[in-house]
Amino acid sequence: MIKYPLSKGYFIYSIILMSSNIRNFSIIAHIDHGKSTLADRLLEVTNTVDKRLMQNQVLDSMELERERGITIKMTPVRLEYTSKKGEKFIYNLIDTPGHIDFSYEVSRSLRAVEGALLLVDATQGVQAQTMTVLDMAREAKLAIVPVINKIDSPIANVEETENQIMSLLKCDREDILRVSGKTGEGVSELLEKISELIPSPKEEENISKSNVRGLIFDFEYSNHQGIIIYIRILNGSIKKGDELKFLASDYNFIAKEVGYFVPNKKESNEINYGEVGYIVTGIKEPGIARVGDTVTLKSHPMKPFPGYSSPVPIAFASIYPEYQEYFDDLRRALDRLRLSDSSLTYEEEQSGALGRGFRCGFLGMLHLEIITERLRREFDLNLIVTTPSITYEVTTRDGNTEKIYTPIHFPDHGEVLSVREPWILTTIVTPHDYVSNIMELNHEFEASVFEMEDWGDNRVKIILEMPLRELMRNYFDTIKSATSGYASIAYEPLDMRDAYVTRMDVYVAEERVAAFSKVIPESRIEREAEEVVEKLYKILPHEWFRVKLQAYVKGRIIASRSKAALQKNVTAHLYGGDITRKMKLREKQKEGKKRMQEEGKVHISHETFLKMMK
Repeated sequence: MIKYPLSKGYFIYSIILMSSNIRNFSIIAHIDHGKSTLADRLLEVTNTVDKRLMQNQVLDSMELERERGITIKMTPVRLEYTSKKGEKFIYNLIDTPGHIDFSYEVSRSLRAVEGALLLVDATQGVQAQTMTVLDMAREAKLAIVPVINKIDSPIANVEETENQIMSLLKCDREDILRVSGKTGEGVSELLEKISELIPSPKEEENISKSNVRGLIFDFEYSNHQGIIIYIRILNGSIKKGDELKFLASDYNFIAKEVGYFVPNKKESNEINYGEVGYIVTGIKEPGIARVGDTVTLKSHPMKPFPGYSSPVPIAFASIYPEYQEYFDDLRRALDRLRLSDSSLTYEEEQSGALGRGFRCGFLGMLHLEIITERLRREFDLNLIVTTPSITYEVTTRDGNTEKIYTPIHFPDHGEVLSVREPWILTTIVTPHDYVSNIMELNHEFEASVFEMEDWGDNRVKIILEMPLRELMRNYFDTIKSATSGYASIAYEPLDMRDAYVTRMDVYVAEERVAAFSKVIPESRIEREAEEVVEKLYKILPHEWFRVKLQAYVKGRIIASRSKAALQKNVTAHLYGGDITRKMKLREKQKEGKKRMQEEGKVHISHETFLKMMK
């Protein structure tokens, strides 16, 4: 594009010419189907990253992502590709997570692109999350390019995987591309097909300098540059120094820097219509930039673009600093994390036993685990994390109905008239041999079969209805164990239904530990009480006095154990002499331990809380 147009008409023509050579797309798939590996090969083949700088999971910049081998944050990158005909294209790729907990990240990326590569592992076939992300792409009306990955694997079943994709997409076998993210086989052909199968951006309104609009799909925070927004330009272009406006927050700012991701940030003079880039705002106050907001020129504001629906947390846990003097540090850490993870919600709360903290909402158990681990690593905080819970609608005997997000605030049994809880629709894809194992677990997890369908290739799709609280009770791990790891799981919310639950409190040394309180089904009171006491007994370190561990439900002790005191031979230094010397020392030790038991307090470490949470 010519930077300084000779005329208004030529300027318009140049923009249209450039936007026709832009392709914006995401890679979507079930977890562990090779999205990040394929993205590595795309970067390598297009020479976006120098070969000597290449490493595995280039786009996964977080330490946790590399440790666990999963994508947590979506990551944009700009690729420059020259087709076999010599035509130059700009590919804007957004790599997305695959775990169901991070579906909100996927939904945001799909609103910023025109197409999606639906990646399916040739060794696993179509999985539950494959169908979930496909539905999201269809809802966004994207062009879908089916791609089979890991064709180099000795256990790859390419033909059967193609049959599954053909059945799912109603496409022909010739429409499916075969690649190996590991060896690079088929990647060049995939790059060529992207320009043919994914449409170029289409501008909604007439182009002029005054018509500028961009969609914020993500942002990050820099100590030096403030908030950096990730933006897809929908109309016009944005240059460094432009006076811009957030429409939702009605806040004006100046673009201090604009540029692209290659994959690191690269400054540019401007970012044009149809492109994906970033804008440095210089803003350091939280709450101003929002995912889904529209950026436009301050002098010529346009109407907002339909943004994103707010994420709905399904799991809640209260987070407290280990020592109250670190409360403000925890607040600042959560503010910072909120800038990079818009699906995290939190609000301040007060607990008599734990002091001031925050009640946080998460999209699932993995999301909770990732956030707490990031708080510990990135901000060097020691935390107390309460037992995860869900939202209950509780009606008390005085007629009041309120939403309860944490077991600490769940009313005593005698005050409760009725309780309602959320249910989910769970989809499981599994080999035929493990169907009976899953059916045996239905009673334990209060699940009922809604639908069952043969999925081909010796696989069955099972759709279950079950309470959301049961999903949080290690349901994923249990199903994986029962199916030798072959099953895949996805879920979506249903409605609120009657629940028969009550609160269980845990006492350590006759003092209630609010973080260990749980809301449990009345049908499993004895079992849950015994399990929590036994687990705490195993992981709690010994003290210098005997410690009682007790589980209370409905005002009575259901399970109890005593942890023996540490032993110390106080007479080891005595040699010979009258026996009464040793007896006096032992009596003194006995009286000291008795006093410690009456007055002593057990310090529960951060590691103990984390182990109890898991």
